[in-house]
Amino acid sequence: MSRVGNPQLLRTMNERLLLDYLRLSGPASRGELAKASGLSKPTVSAALSGLEQAGLVQLVGSLSGRPGPTTALYDVNVRAGVVAGVDIGRNWIRLAIADLRGEFIGRRDVRNTARSAADLVRRVRTLADEVATEAGIAWSAVHYVVIGSPGVLNSQTGRLDYAQNLPGWGRAGLVAQLRAALEVESTIENDINLAALGELTLGAGAGVRNFVLISIGTGVGMGIVINGELYVGNTGAAGEVSFLPASEVDAPPLDARARGMTETVAAAGGVARAAAQAGLPAASAKEVFAAAVAGDPRARAVVESEGRRIGALITAVAAILDPELVVLSGGIGNNLELLGDAIARRMAELGPLRPRIVASTLGDDGVLTGAVSRALAVARDQLFERRSAGA
Repeated sequence: MSRVGNPQLLRTMNERLLLDYLRLSGPASRGELAKASGLSKPTVSAALSGLEQAGLVQLVGSLSGRPGPTTALYDVNVRAGVVAGVDIGRNWIRLAIADLRGEFIGRRDVRNTARSAADLVRRVRTLADEVATEAGIAWSAVHYVVIGSPGVLNSQTGRLDYAQNLPGWGRAGLVAQLRAALEVESTIENDINLAALGELTLGAGAGVRNFVLISIGTGVGMGIVINGELYVGNTGAAGEVSFLPASEVDAPPLDARARGMTETVAAAGGVARAAAQAGLPAASAKEVFAAAVAGDPRARAVVESEGRRIGALITAVAAILDPELVVLSGGIGNNLELLGDAIARRMAELGPLRPRIVASTLGDDGVLTGAVSRALAVARDQLFERRSAGA
């Protein structure tokens, strides 16, 4: 049987079309919705009635003072689908609750001082309750949670693979423990993939169909967007560029094999080690870049070497994916004003590939923005599934 003429399917499609318009454009009248959607006014009225009954749309005002009857204005009931995003990193835990329009109604960023994986799980749940209180809701009112974390969830073992930067984070049972602690439907996804989704939604990648986000900070990772969609590969490990070979590591030590050769030399720890070898007193990559800004020639040499590594990495990525855009993020990657010349020089030495390179516009908010965006997409689908089931 053809589904084209299915009245329930058509009604659901019409309702979703109008809800998406209101979510993106704000309050509108029946006439405005009919004009924007191409639907007839009776069809719009029927769809709005269904959405009102489901609690997804509400009357928010009216327009008067002009010839003709008063015009009613409708808008999304933004509290109909409250969601949360969580960004768990080595140094920070960030958590935000957002309404159906994606506006944050509560958010907190706290230092990650957890001493164990179990302690970190407890801290995330405590933070969730605190943010919910700030938002004026109970945590149990959240429809869906997306958690951004280092590593890749192994669907067969339930463990997080490649999560070396959070000690103990890859142990068996941890993911189930985290979900149980939150007591809300949730999923856990790679943080760099979510950062790429954040850039696609609200950042430097908005409107770009093919781009990559390369994050260089505590670790090294990449998120890939192809034809406007996030690409994660067969097992979710697409973009694990930390494991690309690095010329400085001829016989990789155990640490390099576990973390990846590129991450060993290019991430923050590698920059700090290079600084120490150069005789710099800087104890962190952040201090190295600050010294370079201040004109220290040793720091500038370390930054030059780091830029050349990143240029080689971008060249390898460009040769395989041919992205229109490369977005650099992370504590190191965001220093494009210092790294840009060295990156360009190294890429010129290696070949003709020249993708456009920009710094992230979302910075530390990228993972959280992507997590909320993903959670909203799931929540909207669930709301319509429940609406259709109850119709």
